[in-house]
Amino acid sequence: MAFDHSKYIPFQPVRKTDRRWPDKVIEKAPDWCAVDLRDGNQALVKPMTVAQKQRLFDLLVKVGFKQIEIGFPAASQPDFDFCRKLIEENRIPDDVRIQVLTQARPELIERTYQALEGAKRAIVHVYNSTSTVQREQVFGMDREGIKQIAVNGARLVQEIAARYPDTDWTFQYSPESFTGTELDYAAEVIDAVTEVWRPDQGQKVIINLPATVEMATPNVFADQIEWICDNIQRREHVSISVHTHNDRGCGVAAGELAVMAGADRVEGTLMGNGERTGNMDLVTMAMNLYSQGIDPKVDMSNMAEITDVVEACTEISTHPRHPYAGELVFTAFSGSHQDAIRKCLAYRKEGDKWNVAYLPIDPKDLGRRYEEVVRINSQSGKGGVAHVLERDYKISLPRWLQIEFSQCVQKEAETHGGEIDSHTIHRLFEDRYLAVDNAWRLTTYDLHRDEEGVNATVKFGQPAIELKGHGLGAVEAVVAALQDTYGITLAVEAYDEFALGEGTNANALACIRIVVDGEIRSSAALAEDTTSATLQALLSAVGNHVGAPESVAAATA
Repeated sequence: MAFDHSKYIPFQPVRKTDRRWPDKVIEKAPDWCAVDLRDGNQALVKPMTVAQKQRLFDLLVKVGFKQIEIGFPAASQPDFDFCRKLIEENRIPDDVRIQVLTQARPELIERTYQALEGAKRAIVHVYNSTSTVQREQVFGMDREGIKQIAVNGARLVQEIAARYPDTDWTFQYSPESFTGTELDYAAEVIDAVTEVWRPDQGQKVIINLPATVEMATPNVFADQIEWICDNIQRREHVSISVHTHNDRGCGVAAGELAVMAGADRVEGTLMGNGERTGNMDLVTMAMNLYSQGIDPKVDMSNMAEITDVVEACTEISTHPRHPYAGELVFTAFSGSHQDAIRKCLAYRKEGDKWNVAYLPIDPKDLGRRYEEVVRINSQSGKGGVAHVLERDYKISLPRWLQIEFSQCVQKEAETHGGEIDSHTIHRLFEDRYLAVDNAWRLTTYDLHRDEEGVNATVKFGQPAIELKGHGLGAVEAVVAALQDTYGITLAVEAYDEFALGEGTNANALACIRIVVDGEIRSSAALAEDTTSATLQALLSAVGNHVGAPESVAAATA
């Protein structure tokens, strides 16, 4: 078979019996570093223009990122020029550190510092690959040779930084392809680098542990991080950072477990744009923390702006099911989901902790409207249809009518396919239940109560027809009149009255279900008072069964 799994070697997990991270809980946000302008940019089919980079940089600052990797200035002139533009035009806030990447090569490190001249605060991120496959097949070097590259790069980073004493420097080292590097060797290289930089003597140092390629399950990555934290020298003096990719679809999970395992800092991109399947998604991980009541230290409240800018700068559309940012992420089409959401929102009181079925966070926190939550298609049920009418038209339906009308909406959706919008739902309700035949339109009524009940007189239609009847209540009296006049058997199975809120043209809604000559008929009516609405709903329901009132009355005379 061409599809042959046997050619792959299972990743060997860490032999670790003292792991502590499974019992840990994330209680505060890590330091974030957004790498959209470097890692994200180099993954684009069409790299960003200077204007796009500037727009994205400004967004990252606005959202609250304090560390932003802006490029690889020694590798391309556009990256160099963008770095100079930010510095020379004083576009970097005082509380933001820009970060630039360079390989551990002398000429590239020199060029990197030229790009950073005049910066107030900067992180120089130097790296070389340490993995087994890279050592053996790409570089053809042994462990000692690769380590020496890292040490030489660290020395040069330190030496050149001394020429620019006015800049507050942070040094960062990445053993690239960390996940494919033997742990004891990764620790050996890290210790050799920190021996040069001496973070224990005051130099700010970040050790970044990248899952350059995601090679195993997130728990294995967490074991690797915890092992490094336990075994490197000067651990308390360095910030441990992770940079996860999404080759197995677990970039966010790996980032979260790494923080549980001791990582202090996380690198990623907005929406996860990056090489191959992407980088760790900063939006998702930050909002995951937010959903647990943890301050993420970044502000995602204007999610529409974030998606708009990212899409414009990367020319990549946001998936509609992207966590937190997708157009459909808070949308429920399923009937049972809609019913649960509707009931939970009605149950919730202002100031309550958020606890709504199927909605892990309040959509309003991200600038989303509740109108986007419940949307109707052929999979929707009574709860969703009722929610739309309540939300958009202040019309509350009794349960029996919710069930009946939802079948009407479902039929419409199945006939035409796709989603049914709010306007169409309202039109269907008007046509099916609220439309009044002029022949059955109530004009006046008169009710008088005596010791035996209610005497009712109703007039309807043009020319007017007058009916008189007696019963224990107004409805029973009019039912009696209709039966006597038209020779029908008529019973009211259910009726409900609702006062309507502000902003409507009527003050009352009545819904009625009758059994007339063995057939079920339902109707509804809007009016200025509940009695008018109820009587009109009754007349409309009867009219739907018997037809024109004049001809029926003549035939039964």
